Formats: sequence, C-alpha cells, structure tokens
Amino acid sequence: MKIGITEVAARAEVSEATVSRVINRRAGVSAKTREVVERAMAELGYERTTRGQIVAVITPWLSNPWFADVAELIEAALAPHGLKGVLCPALPGGIQEREFVSALAEHGVAAVVFLSASNTLDDPDPETCNILAARRIPFVGVNGGFEGHSMPVLSTDDVMAAELAVDHLWRLGHRRIGMASGPAGNRPADRRVDGFSEAMRRRGVDDPSSLVMRQYYTIEGGQSATAALLGRGITAVVAASDFMALGAIRAIRREGLRVPEDVSVVGYDGSMIMEFVDPPLTTVRQPIDRLAKEVARSVVALVSGRGVPSGELMFSPELLVRSSTAAPRA
Repeated sequence: MKIGITEVAARAEVSEATVSRVINRRAGVSAKTREVVERAMAELGYERTTRGQIVAVITPWLSNPWFADVAELIEAALAPHGLKGVLCPALPGGIQEREFVSALAEHGVAAVVFLSASNTLDDPDPETCNILAARRIPFVGVNGGFEGHSMPVLSTDDVMAAELAVDHLWRLGHRRIGMASGPAGNRPADRRVDGFSEAMRRRGVDDPSSLVMRQYYTIEGGQSATAALLGRGITAVVAASDFMALGAIRAIRREGLRVPEDVSVVGYDGSMIMEFVDPPLTTVRQPIDRLAKEVARSVVALVSGRGVPSGELMFSPELLVRSSTAAPRA
C-alpha cells in the first residue's frame, strides 16, 4: 500500500494540513510537532518528494567572527523548517571548495549557501556551481552570484557602506582619507573601492585612486595597506573589514601615532566583538539578522519546490560610531 499524508497524519495524530506544512517546510509548526511528524514518516516509510535535510554553508575565514555570526544565524533560521546547516570552511574558488560541493552533491544535500565564497570572485571556477546545477540542487549566494546561473543573491550595499564611512569622516573635518581595501577581483572589495572613489569625487577629490591600497582581508593585510597610506599623509582610514581595521590600528601605533587623536579608523562588517577592542571600533555594520533570515527564506522555498525571485537583493548597512574616529588635529 502506498503511504500518503493521510496515513502519516493518522500515525502522528495531527491534521493532514500539519503534515503538508512539515513536508513543504512551511512555518507554523512547533519543533515538537515537526519531530512527531518526521518520526511518523520514517516509521511508515513515507517517501518525501523533497531533498534531504542538510544545507551546506560554504564560507572562508571562520576565524573572522562576522562569518561565524552569519553562519550561526542562517543555521538558526533554517532549524524551524527541519533543515540542518552544516559549515564547510573553504577558501574561495579553491580545490577544497569544489571537493566539498562534489561530495555533498553525491550525498543528497538539500541546498548550498555560498557565504562570501567563490561567488564573490570575478572569475570563479565554473565547475563548482555546474556540479550543483547538473543535479538540480538549489544554491544561494551572499554578497555575490555566479554569472550564467539564475539564483537568489542577498548582498549588503557596499557602495552605500563606503559613502557612510567617508561622509562620517568628512563631517569630522578629514580631507586626506585613505582606503585599505580587499584584493582586486573580489566583487565586494571592488564595489567598496568604487563607492569610496565616488564619495571622494563628489567632495572634490580629483584622484581618489591614489588613496586606495589593496591587500588581503586580514589583520596583516590591513597593517600593510595602512602603513603605505600613512606615507601619503592620510589622517583617516576606511578599512574594508573589521579585521583590516585592527591591522590599521596596529600600523598607526607602530608609527608612534594614536587612534583617534592622530589618525581615525573606520571598519566594515560590524562584528559584536569590535565594541570591546581598544579603542572601540567605529564601523559600518552589515545587517546580518535580515540577511540570514532572507537566505533561510530563499533556501526553504527552493528546497520545497517553490519559486523565488532571482537577481540580487540589496540590504542597507548602518554606521556604528564608537571611539576610533574623531576630528583631525588642528
């Protein structure tokens, strides 16, 4: 006898509508009831038409608290829908990322979230997303998508983020503002540089590119970029990540200067821990709560066979003013 939702509902002692919501991963079902229905399906051998429960979250730099925070929020948002997030740390575009995806596809993963992984590169390895597309496994991008693939992309408005940072420093009186940016070919980094350049030109700076230094998204990268910028007479630094901002502070102090008395520093990401560094970091915060919820919403819809809007959805960042910025010395 073929097992249907009527038999599952009877075994679980719930309504057929509740079983349907569990099967299609819709909201409105408590965790306890969902567990009862899942157990009834397993006992009866009900064949679910949707995929498995695992959602892979591929991301680099879990040592960076921002990535860990976003991944944790995505996992929490997926859990009420019977989906389990699994973290897969891998450098963008590398062999490790492709091997993760290949292994996950073979084991029937429900979906994949690229959290600032190869989806942020200008020229990523196409094999990674081709593996998923060939098996019709849905995937979602955070801060970048894959060209040639229709997919939901959820991103922070990096151009706006740069404008917020520059506007804050300019209002304080800074005119020699430098940027410690991420590497070229990284889409968020390129967008932040474009936003910084546009913001500076609007304020009458003729050659803002001379005030941009590219480096890796690390403390050492921020230190190296800032050391070079200090030689160009800057009084403030816009860093492309909070980690780079920590490197900027280190470079400034190694020159015998103080933050913010001599040089101001603005970070980017908004990791909670940056409130407790010395000095507490002024930063542009990415709206990770809303990002994570929308990522989960897209994943649940795709796994359940429902359509979602493709293209890129932009989220507005916010400036958090703390103690690493001040007016320049007279």
